[in-house]
Amino acid sequence: MSPHSFSRRSFLAACAASLALRASNKQIPIGLELYSVRNALSQDLSGTVQQVAHMGYRCVEFFAPYYSWTPDYAKQVRQQLDSLGLKCYSTHNGMVSFSSQGMDKAMELNKILGTRFIVLASAGRIDSLDGWKHVAGVLNEANRAMEKEGFHAGYHNHELEWRPINGERPMDVLAANTDKSVMLQLDVGTCVAAGADPVAWVNQNPGRIRSMHLKEWSPQKGYRVLFNEGVVPWKQLFEAAERTGGAEYYLIEQEGSDYPELEAVDRCLIAYRNLRGLRA
Repeated sequence: MSPHSFSRRSFLAACAASLALRASNKQIPIGLELYSVRNALSQDLSGTVQQVAHMGYRCVEFFAPYYSWTPDYAKQVRQQLDSLGLKCYSTHNGMVSFSSQGMDKAMELNKILGTRFIVLASAGRIDSLDGWKHVAGVLNEANRAMEKEGFHAGYHNHELEWRPINGERPMDVLAANTDKSVMLQLDVGTCVAAGADPVAWVNQNPGRIRSMHLKEWSPQKGYRVLFNEGVVPWKQLFEAAERTGGAEYYLIEQEGSDYPELEAVDRCLIAYRNLRGLRA
């Protein structure tokens, strides 16, 4: 084989890999964590979900208040999601959904909504490594029960989990002590705000970052900055998430901004498409 033929083959292989990566990028659904439009949602859930769909979001994530729904109401919501072409891959939950008293209801509602992941939104103020190991145990126990019904448990981080306790970060404790099938849902903004490296985290936990909350952050405006207007290294993060992390879907999350809620998330979606070279 001549040097020239090898370089040509290498070039063609690199082009094929690049095209494959671009194709995979386009196939990953971009959704919205509905906490971003919580005020609008509390006033008119149906109308808000419809507006989100018309913006071009492909999936949504309901947060903890959904747990108060009746099965009949959940069926109405699912019917609207189907009519709009929206998916709900996961929900955010309080600890009640991971308890023996509340897990059955959580699974019933999530089965109606068609989700795959029941995510613990927060473990509360845990201040010891043993406390975090207990949280890991709760996640494992719930995950094993949920797997029998076609779900997986997940955990969503905040800034607290990146702050070391006796030299160890709670997130590392959770990752090391939970089953590999427990999703580690990365909240990017809180990770960056705490001074952690989200790209390194994804690479350290292959296959476990099945979804990310695309929350932006900047030293000047905190979480009020819109997507891709802060300091998050999005291009490197998406590459890591799709090559290593096992990303299945993304969720934009906006905690606040200088714009009304619905306008803010519309602007975020436009910015996401522009960054990724995607058409509306």
